[in-house]
Amino acid sequence: MSTLDIKVQRWNELNESEQRQQLARPQQSRSAELKSIVTDILSQVRNQGDDAVIRLTQQFDYPAAQSLALSSQQRAELIEQLQPKVKQAIDTAYATITRFHAAQTPQDLMVETATGVVCESRYAPLKSVGLYIPGGTATLPSTALMLGVPAQLAGCSRKVLATPPAKDGSIPAAIAYVAELCEIDDIILCGGAQAIAALAYGTESVAPVDKIFGPGNAFVTEAKLQVSQDDSAVAIDMPAGPSELLVIADDTANPAFVAADLLSQAEHGADSQVILLTPSANMAERVREQLLAQCAQLSRKDIAAQALANSRLLVTTDLMQALDVSERYAPEHLSLQFDNARDALPQLTRAGSIFVGHYTPESGGDYATGTNHVLPTYGYARNYSSLGLTDFYRRYTVQEATADGLKQLADAITTLAELEGLDAHKRAVTIRTEDVQ
Repeated sequence: MSTLDIKVQRWNELNESEQRQQLARPQQSRSAELKSIVTDILSQVRNQGDDAVIRLTQQFDYPAAQSLALSSQQRAELIEQLQPKVKQAIDTAYATITRFHAAQTPQDLMVETATGVVCESRYAPLKSVGLYIPGGTATLPSTALMLGVPAQLAGCSRKVLATPPAKDGSIPAAIAYVAELCEIDDIILCGGAQAIAALAYGTESVAPVDKIFGPGNAFVTEAKLQVSQDDSAVAIDMPAGPSELLVIADDTANPAFVAADLLSQAEHGADSQVILLTPSANMAERVREQLLAQCAQLSRKDIAAQALANSRLLVTTDLMQALDVSERYAPEHLSLQFDNARDALPQLTRAGSIFVGHYTPESGGDYATGTNHVLPTYGYARNYSSLGLTDFYRRYTVQEATADGLKQLADAITTLAELEGLDAHKRAVTIRTEDVQ
């Protein structure tokens, strides 16, 4: 770690261009080559179905792959392998996530907008959802919970979980157990763009779904974007990129806590980004020292060190300026480590999820506080929401008018129809009002 250099900079000493550079995310890869590769994979799966997915799974994940589905017997055998301590931890997280998301159940409403005219807003669960759980360098039962619990609570009638198999063809026992808890109907053993294609278009083994949820690498992200824009009619949860955390801290913070939180996101991947905003130069320097010391002890220290190269330690004039810079950045995760932090919440609306106070680590939200950890990244917290129960529903409207109710509104409707030059719209009203006169 001796070669790692993290600079402390004063925000007000930077010009506008330099400030923009400090808040710039690591470049997301949407190169022409990446797009072309993903387009080709999607085409292969669309035209060749299971054969293409299995062939690509053999190429990228499990060389001996012969089928996509994990059987119920295989699922049961995996669950038998689960350590009791891990099972208990999953049960605890399942309970808190369920409690928080169950409280989000949407309510239908009915309003009489004019005498004899009733309008309704109704919710219906999505019939079929695809839940993508990344594989690779980490086991992610937490993501399976974050997707599986709201899908279960919403009452989605078909839930398909896709996750890439390891080199030996297995998947983590913890994910199989989460699938059982969340009543997942099918587990398909494939990852990457080919899994997104299977979920979007369907194959001999997998019926297409209505909406795809879950994070992934650049290929997964690109595949989600492409299928959401073609004629598959599949929807996706949100645009997503590398993980990020912004911490606002003053001299009341514990620098070791701050550094630990920053590193908890830095270890996600080399393209993660973490930022400290503080009005205290002393705090910034102490956090810097802690980052160097703690990073050296991590099992994923090389990954974290690469992410720290994109990190920022910025000294602001005061806490108010720190809040303003945070709103400008719109982080995925925002940690407030200063006294009376809750008082600042009205000024902080551009964040995927906010962690308030000295004893609320970001990793709590990743696993077991109850909030969802599937969040908008790359500045999309300006206009996208954190994943919640209503994302697994679709909302639609209903309206009903009596003859007298239509008569009341007829003049307004026909006048506007005339204004827009839409004669058939006008006639659809007058043909009825003439009938009841």
